[in-house]
Formats: sequence, structure tokens, C-alpha cells
Amino acid sequence: MRLHKFLFDVKRYRTILLMLAPAVAFFLLFAYVPMAGIIIAFKHYDYAGGIFGSAWNGLANFRFFFESGDAWTVTRNTALYNVAFIAVNNFLQIFAAILLFEIGGKWFKKLTQSILFLPYFISWVVVGAIAYNLLNYDIGTVNALLRGLGLEPIDIYNTPAYWPYILVAVSAWKTLGYGTVMYLAAIAGIDTEMYEAAEIDGANIFQRIAKITLPNLYPTLIILVLLAVGNIFRGDFGMFYNMVGNNGLLFSTTDVIDTFVFRSLITSNDIGMSAAAGVFQSVLGFATIMTVNYAVRKYDQDRALF
Repeated sequence: MRLHKFLFDVKRYRTILLMLAPAVAFFLLFAYVPMAGIIIAFKHYDYAGGIFGSAWNGLANFRFFFESGDAWTVTRNTALYNVAFIAVNNFLQIFAAILLFEIGGKWFKKLTQSILFLPYFISWVVVGAIAYNLLNYDIGTVNALLRGLGLEPIDIYNTPAYWPYILVAVSAWKTLGYGTVMYLAAIAGIDTEMYEAAEIDGANIFQRIAKITLPNLYPTLIILVLLAVGNIFRGDFGMFYNMVGNNGLLFSTTDVIDTFVFRSLITSNDIGMSAAAGVFQSVLGFATIMTVNYAVRKYDQDRALF
């Protein structure tokens, strides 16, 4: 009976299931099937034996990662950068969305939204080149302006302390438009009658934002933060590598797990240790999302992911 009902549902919803098939195939091929490769983290990998034929070496790859002296640094940097990205980016995106919603002028709104969205489509390679031409000590625009004003130039690419601020600012600039669109969509879904009633009752614009707009944005904010928290231990490799490259002077404040794994794989060709760092990263991300989702469920069950 259950099989008959299942087949009936498949036939009934065949068009929807067919539309869903490419997404299911994508995640199966690129997310679930590769999970079998996790065993590399527990093996001394050699090309002759391959993934399943290489010799087991227990936790030796993890031991090498933690004894390298960089495990704590890259883990701390990855987590702190992502916390900063989540906080700063969401704040600016909400602010921009509310500002665009409240200001008048249809064409001005569209133009501003398009300008904000444009950086999202720029490759990190191009962004890294722009940053280099702005910040370079000898030929950079910033230092040229400082010299023109009679001030001392700043050696940014040899000073690690500047880079947390630079990377957070660049991330905010690049993602502002994309996040603003999502929050604008959430604001557009708010019942306009609430705004009209508040205006009739004498509420000014700031009171309407505080009492209507922001509370209605909380569900969207929580979902986006929960999704971002799941990747809190995953650095944006494209961003960090193209902005910093292999500048060892900056690794103390810019090196994240992803760039560390890439360099380890390129320089030492140690696939097992790189896989161990990736497993460590995934376990931390899973534990974090489960913990945060549990906390959200305790606060408000309806706003949790699951």
C-alpha cells in the first residue's frame, strides 16, 4: 500500500520532481559522493594505492596538523574573521535595505541598488589586483596621495595589523548589494497596512523602523546568520588568497584553514595532512551549527533551522 502511494505521488508530482532532479544530482555528485574521500585523513596516501589502497596510519595526519604550530592560529583567524563578516555585513545590509526602502524615487532606488550589487560580480582576482594598486608601497594610489600631502607612506603589505580591517572592509563592500537584496525582499513582504496604521497613529519614520521593520526582519536575519554560522570555520579561499597571496609576513593575521591546507598541499604534497585539516574544519562547523541551532530552538523554536 505504501509503495503504491509512493508511486502514485511520484507520478502525480513528476514535473516538480523532474525540476528538482538537477539540484539533487548536483549535491549527490559534489557533496555526498566525495564524502567517501574522508578516509584519506586516516591514511598515508600514495598514488599507487589510491584512496582505498593506501596504508592506514591512524591519527598521524591530525597529529602533524596540530603539532605544526599553526593549527590554533589558522582556526582562530578563520572563526574571528567569519564572526566579523557576519556582524558587520548583516548590519550594513540591513541598514542599506531600510535606507533604500524608505527613500523615495523609483529610478534612484534602482540605480543605487544596481551600483551596490555590482561588486558582487567582480572576481576576487580582480579585487586583489585593485587592492594591490591601491595599497602598494611604491606605486599604490593611497601612498601616492599620502606623499602628495607630505605624509609618510604606509607599508601595508608588510604590516599585519592593518589587514583584519582591510579584509572586513573589502568583504562588506563586495557582499553589500547581495545581502541588501535579500533584506529588501523581506521588507517588501511586510504588510503595508501596518505602516499605514502606525503613520495614522503618529509614529515617525524611526519609530516605524524600530517597531515594524526590524522585528519583521528578525526571522530572515536569524536564518541567514544560522546558515553563515555553519561555515564559520570555512574561510573564503578566493578572498584571502587573492588579497594576501603567499606573503608570509601577513600569515599571523590573515592565514585561515583553507589557505593553510592549500599551501600544505602545494609545498609538501601531503594529501593526508591536508585532508585531516579539512575533516577538522568540517567537524568544527557541524558542531557549531548544531550548538547555535539548539540555542535558537531554546529561545524560539519556530525560528530554528530544524
